[in-house]
Parts: sequence; structure tokens; C-alpha cells
Amino acid sequence: MEHHAAARARTMSEQADALEEHMMHELEHIVTKSVLFNLGDGKVEMESGPSLLAKNPGKYMLMGDDPRLPKMPEKPTLLDYFRCRFASTSHLLQSATHALKAGHDEKVVLACLLHDIAVVSFIRCDHGYWGAQMIAPYVDDEVNWAVKVHQALRFFPDEAAGYKYPDMYLKLFGPDYKPEPYIVDEYKRARNHKWYGTARLICVNDIYSFDPNAKVNIDDFVDIIGRNFKQPKEGLGLDNSPSAHMWRTMMWPTRFL
Repeated sequence: MEHHAAARARTMSEQADALEEHMMHELEHIVTKSVLFNLGDGKVEMESGPSLLAKNPGKYMLMGDDPRLPKMPEKPTLLDYFRCRFASTSHLLQSATHALKAGHDEKVVLACLLHDIAVVSFIRCDHGYWGAQMIAPYVDDEVNWAVKVHQALRFFPDEAAGYKYPDMYLKLFGPDYKPEPYIVDEYKRARNHKWYGTARLICVNDIYSFDPNAKVNIDDFVDIIGRNFKQPKEGLGLDNSPSAHMWRTMMWPTRFL
């Protein structure tokens, strides 16, 4: 009776943690959580290797593929990350479809397709900067810059370019929200940049109220990706680019070291 009462008293989050812990113990190797994962749950903590080994006698740390995730090919491409690691792609595909239908050039379409990849694969905070670093070695400098600064531009309307402050942002952040000073500074620098128009078109073609019934598919953009994204022959994340480690982290997110 006391056991059932205790179970009822646990929050949904605690129950989910307990289930996840149970599932991890069922695996052949020990799966760990990064500090960033714990920070997202409001915990500044990290369990040590010896502690984990003591709780899982006879097991070793997971240092490769996580069997709970879709298997990645030996030489992964951007399309493989879209299909196996990006948590949600409809927003990206809808934005790129808008740009395509509007007749924008392929650089703009690719920038729209990639503008929020950090959000769907990695982290929300400063997603423009993270996303730009992820793609820098593989895309044109104009595309890379546009992805970086769209994060700042979206908070500042430009009616001449066809962009007003999104109603969705009023709902998400409230009418009194003001961007941080570094965002304001980024916007001011971007306004006078030669590629301002490209970055602004990301905002214009962004989808701030998503259509859950939209029919979109990454296959519609295979040719554009092929012409504009430099796929490394070793596989994305297995090459020696300055951002390859970021793609490897997505490939092996629970790797111990």
C-alpha cells in the first residue's frame, strides 16, 4: 500500500526519469547524459564514471551508436541527419517551400532550409550562431552569414522588405520582451551588410504559425542540396572540418567521451 502511495506521489517528470533509468539499465552498455542535458532539467550535476560503473556491474560505457536511435550510415549525408537526427523538419521544409514558390534563388532556399537546424538537432539558445557554425565549411559564405544573423533580424520588423514582427512572438514572449544588447548590436551590424537582403528573406519566408497539415518532403530539395551543400566524401561529421565534431555529437549524443 505504501509503495502505491509513493508511486502516486511522484511527479510525471520523476516517473519519466525512473522509466528512462530502467530502460538504460536494460541496455548492454551504460548510457550517460551530458551536463547540458541536466542543465536543461535545472540540475547542475554530472554523475562520475566510477559511480555509474558501481551501479552497473559488468558493463562498459557506451562509446558508439546508441541502439535507441535510428542507425546512421557509414558515410552520413545531410539528408541522413534530416531523416535520422533532426527531431522535427516540417518547419524547415515549409519555410524552404515558401522561398521556392516565391522564386528566390537557390542560396535563399538553402538558407531557409537550414536556418533552424540547430533548434531541431542541438539547442535553441543562440541557434543562429550554432547553426551557422555547423554549416560553415559546407555552404557559401552568404548562406552561412544569413543563417547566423536571422536570429537577430527576426526581432526587428522591416515592412519595406515585407516583414512585420510576428504575432506568434507576442504570444510566446509577451508584449514587453526586449532582445538582449548583443542581439540589438548584431541587428545594427547586419542592416548595413551586403547580404542583409538574403538574411531578411529567411525571416520573410519563415513560418511563424506552422501548418500541421502541410505536405512537405526533404526529397523535394535533394537537387538544391546537391548543388549547394559540399558533402564531404568521408561522411558529414567524419571529415576534418572545423565543425565536424558538432555533427559527430549529433551522431553519437550519448557517447561517454
